[in-house]
Amino acid sequence: MSRTRRCRMDRLARWAMGGALGILGIAFAGLLLSVVMRGLPHLRPSMLLADGQGGGIAHALVGSLCLGAGASVLALLLALPAAVALQRAYAPPRIAEAAALVLDLLWGTPSIVYGAFAFLLMVWMGVRTSLLAGILTLALVMVPVMTRAMTEAFRSLPPELWEQATALGATRGEITLKVALRQALPGLVTAFLLAFGRGIGDAASILFTAGYTDRLPGSLMDPVASLPLEVFYQLATPDPTVQSRAHAAALLLLILVLGVTLISRALARRASRHRL
Repeated sequence: MSRTRRCRMDRLARWAMGGALGILGIAFAGLLLSVVMRGLPHLRPSMLLADGQGGGIAHALVGSLCLGAGASVLALLLALPAAVALQRAYAPPRIAEAAALVLDLLWGTPSIVYGAFAFLLMVWMGVRTSLLAGILTLALVMVPVMTRAMTEAFRSLPPELWEQATALGATRGEITLKVALRQALPGLVTAFLLAFGRGIGDAASILFTAGYTDRLPGSLMDPVASLPLEVFYQLATPDPTVQSRAHAAALLLLILVLGVTLISRALARRASRHRL
């Protein structure tokens, strides 16, 4: 291939990438503008403080935070030990590669599949929809995401850390707890926030498990609302007043997801800049 042809192909590839980036930017700007214009006039303090019976969305906001936080903590208890076990010092390369493939497959599985699986178990066990069922189902969705991200956070550490700590006589457990966890902490927090952001924005996995209500949850066994389901149910009604709640919930959900994403990005940049 001549040099002139390579230059043309390079320019064509740059134009294609620039065009794709421009299309994505326009689509995101249109989505953001539409949500803000429809939701901002209705997002008032009174709506944030009242539940569904009072014409507000406080029940959905509290429900989303309870679901996301509870599922994130539960997923952390499973994902962190799994991520540690998949490191070079513990798992053989073939096992680590097979586990990474399984995690990728689980990550790509639609969340509605997790919801349907949990719903079948609930029917078999005779369990009703509740906050606890939603947390357990959402944790299943989060575990592959969190485990994969935490595994990459550990693998991004320089191998010299393990070699130097081993030369000083430290055991594998001491290296993991006192060296690897400390150095990978920003990446681990980023993985936690990414999973939390996905959790508060997911609706399919909790559609059949968490239920829906217009009241604040009183216990783990009560049904609970969420911002995605609030948008789904309220936007389908013909009443403009009820639709305004859906637009406000959509804007609030967008703010939460963007905020969590920006914080996780900032932590990731800080981790890559200050890592020893």
